[in-house]
Amino acid sequence: MNFAAPLRLSGCVLMLATASIMPVYAADSGEDRWQVEFTPYLFASGLHGSTGTQQVTADVNTAFSDIVKNLDKGFMGTLEVRRDRWGFILDGLYFKLKDQGARSWEGPAGIGSATGDLDVTTTMQMYQLSAAYRLGGGVATDLIVAGRYTQLDTDLNLVTTTGGLLPGGTRSLSASQSWWDPVIGVRVILPFAEHWSAMLYGDIGGFGVGSDITYQAIAGVNWQFSEHFSAKLGYRYLYQDYDNNGFVWKMAAYGPYIGVGIRF
Repeated sequence: MNFAAPLRLSGCVLMLATASIMPVYAADSGEDRWQVEFTPYLFASGLHGSTGTQQVTADVNTAFSDIVKNLDKGFMGTLEVRRDRWGFILDGLYFKLKDQGARSWEGPAGIGSATGDLDVTTTMQMYQLSAAYRLGGGVATDLIVAGRYTQLDTDLNLVTTTGGLLPGGTRSLSASQSWWDPVIGVRVILPFAEHWSAMLYGDIGGFGVGSDITYQAIAGVNWQFSEHFSAKLGYRYLYQDYDNNGFVWKMAAYGPYIGVGIRF
C-alpha cells in the first residue's frame, strides 16, 4: 500500500528524521555542572521519494504547504542534558495527517490512479536518543552515537472508483511498520560573533540493521538573545531507505527549521 499522502506527513517532520538532532547551544567543556536545554521546533519539510506495501506503490513529491492543509496534530522537540564533555540528547517528533488525498498511486493488475481517489490517514513517530562526547580544542566538536526509532501507521481508503478495487477486493488497506537504526555522526558549533554561533551536523546510519541506509545533514545559526533563551534557524535534509516484507519507504525530507531554545 504505497501512496504519496503518508509521505507528506513525514515531511512536516520527518518528519527523522527521521528522525534527528536539532542544534543546541555551545556549552563550555570546562563546566562541571549539569546544563539542560529544551528546544521546541518546526521542521517545515517537503517530501520526495516513494513508499508502498501490498503491491500498491506511490511516488511522492510534496511541498510543506500541502502537508499543513491536512495536519491533524503534531509536536517536535529536543532535550539535551550536558555535563563537562558528555551530553545526552533526545529528539522526537509526532505527526498525524488525516484524510489526505494521494496525488498518484499504482497497484497490481492495472489498478491505478485512473480507477479511483484515495484518502489517507497517517501517523508518524520518530525518536532519536544520542550520546555526545565533546573533543578538546578551541572548536566545540561532538562525536555522536545514537539509536533512531521510526514508526509509521497508515490507513488507506478508496473513496471513489470507476473500476478496480485494492488488493483483496477491498476499499481500504492498513499498514504499520517500525524499526531502529544505529547512527553515528559529528556536530560542530562555531561562535562567530557575540551571542551568535553556527552549527553544522551530519550523520549516517542504518547499515542494514533497520534501514539499508539513512543519513542527515543540518546547517544552522543560533542566537543567544538572553541568558535562558536562544533562537535557532537553519536547513535540514534527512533521507531514509527502508524495505521490509514488501513495505517500502525511500524518502527524503528537506526544508528549513526554526526553534526556540530554553536553557535551565
